[in-house]
Amino acid sequence: MTLRVYDTLSGEKRPFETLEPGKVRMYVCGVTPYDRCHVGHARSALTYDIVFRYLRFSGLEVTYVRNFTDVDDKIIKRANERGVEATALAQENIDAFYEDMDALRVARPDQEPRVSTSMPQIIALVERLVERGMAYEAEGDVYYAVEKFADYGKLGKRTLDDMVAGARVEVSARKRHPMDFALWKAAKPGEPAWESPWGPGRPGWHIECSAMGMHAHGECMDLHGGGQDLIFPHHENEIAQSEGATGKPFVRHWVHNGFVNVDNEKMSKSLGNFFTIADVRARYTPQTIRLFMLSTHYRSPINFSDAALDECAARIAYFYETLRKLEVFLDQRTEPVSGPLPGEAFLRDFDAQFVEAMDDDFNTVKVLGTLAEAFKLLNEHLTTRKAKALPAAVAAARGLYEKLVRIDGVLQLFSESPADYLERHRALAAARRDLDLAWVAGRIADRLVARSDKDWAEADRVRDALLAAGVVLMDGPNGTEWSVQDTRNAPESP
Repeated sequence: MTLRVYDTLSGEKRPFETLEPGKVRMYVCGVTPYDRCHVGHARSALTYDIVFRYLRFSGLEVTYVRNFTDVDDKIIKRANERGVEATALAQENIDAFYEDMDALRVARPDQEPRVSTSMPQIIALVERLVERGMAYEAEGDVYYAVEKFADYGKLGKRTLDDMVAGARVEVSARKRHPMDFALWKAAKPGEPAWESPWGPGRPGWHIECSAMGMHAHGECMDLHGGGQDLIFPHHENEIAQSEGATGKPFVRHWVHNGFVNVDNEKMSKSLGNFFTIADVRARYTPQTIRLFMLSTHYRSPINFSDAALDECAARIAYFYETLRKLEVFLDQRTEPVSGPLPGEAFLRDFDAQFVEAMDDDFNTVKVLGTLAEAFKLLNEHLTTRKAKALPAAVAAARGLYEKLVRIDGVLQLFSESPADYLERHRALAAARRDLDLAWVAGRIADRLVARSDKDWAEADRVRDALLAAGVVLMDGPNGTEWSVQDTRNAPESP
């Protein structure tokens, strides 16, 4: 099976074909850095991180470009409110963006152009549109003439008349048509401005991505991504201005990720129902957040809730606990194996199952199903006790682990040492339940004393008290370990 990707423009899954064999020109719309990023931004970043990593995993040479819209009305307004320079505010939030993305193990693109440093390319593209009669100047503003582009509306599957009837559009006597959009805005007091053939001003929102994308990739690119909220007007306008300037198809594959919802309503700053990535990182591990995003297909909406994150936290802890036991298991000395291995069919087909799922429009939900089977099989190997069966079980477990490491180059779930991860997971889980770690340690010590004195009734009483607080004890040859139940139905801590 070859990679098939759902293309918003054609409205169907189709084979992923590039302009140059073996090479991918990929562009993703980045953030407007006027504030800290929220979980909706994390979903977009993680979606295209997976896409980028899988394309590279597949042996393709990917040039990945993602921009920063660091010149924007929201940045200017917020900077004026705070009495700081717009550039300083944008840089502050770009630094915070990197902090969040690096924590989530989101790979940095090959190029990250900014509007503020792309003015020559933006102005040149606007000039080109004016020269071709696709745009016009009006009192220092420059507008794109939508009626000049016959295919306007093809991405969102709407006619120009439908857009006028259903949209709230900027009212301006300078426009020739209500849907004409600004390519260049004349300077206003208190706003940053750049010199241009039409006087000082700054670019409109849509022109920037066309200019930066074409500067990085040329007049056509293979994959352009962003959130579904960008289909109209942003990406619709990108198509119009790019193809209006070149007469060539701008993008071969338009890819859009679904929203993150809270109570089934889109998460956004304007609605005030958002959670910053920093807020969520303070309560859950980055691996939990990645797993949460991977658990729903990227094109579908995903409902954000503590219960869903708790479930993912418990699941990733199970994975890491298995890996912790696996370290010890694989350290055993065993004889070479000549016969068949337990679970050999799954081991043989594991790579193919991963590729088949990802080739089906990056279907991470199917991948996680395969991952669950892999960890179930690993745990079966770990319970092998018969000396005769042990060498084959160790060999099978080692083979499966090597395959997990390979696909984790795409998933980025298991890169941390199991001991370090489980310690951090336990601390965050305890904090979510308001557990006093000193109290937990003291209770565990009391139980050890009771067990040493053979006071089994007291030992059971302490265990029950800890369990009532959501703490589960596990006695083993190396002592007593504990974990915190990740569930909202567990009893409250003392």
